[in-house]
Amino acid sequence: MKRTVDYRWRLAELMAARGMHNTTELIPHLAERDITLSRPKVNRLVAQRPERISLQVVAALCDIFDCGPDDLLTVTAANARARKTGTIPAANVVDLDRSVRPRRANILDE
Repeated sequence: MKRTVDYRWRLAELMAARGMHNTTELIPHLAERDITLSRPKVNRLVAQRPERISLQVVAALCDIFDCGPDDLLTVTAANARARKTGTIPAANVVDLDRSVRPRRANILDE
């Protein structure tokens, strides 16, 4: 069975819990760990889900907020719903087999 995998990026929640309400407040903390990102990149890092991110940035964020990667992102996995194709008959469908059907009547003129 196929599974769907998703994740939730929680950097904004961690920043709010530490009293950091502006994305620019993160820049000096990253610079202390030799990571230089521009203001727009830091804003995107906080406001959007990153599809690709350096492990050094993840490690720096974990060090800044004194947390683990599992606190920074939450992973969920679930079984994918099976698509209904219409090939399996439902329980309330009558099979129209020709051997069970009544024969057609012939009306003769008298």
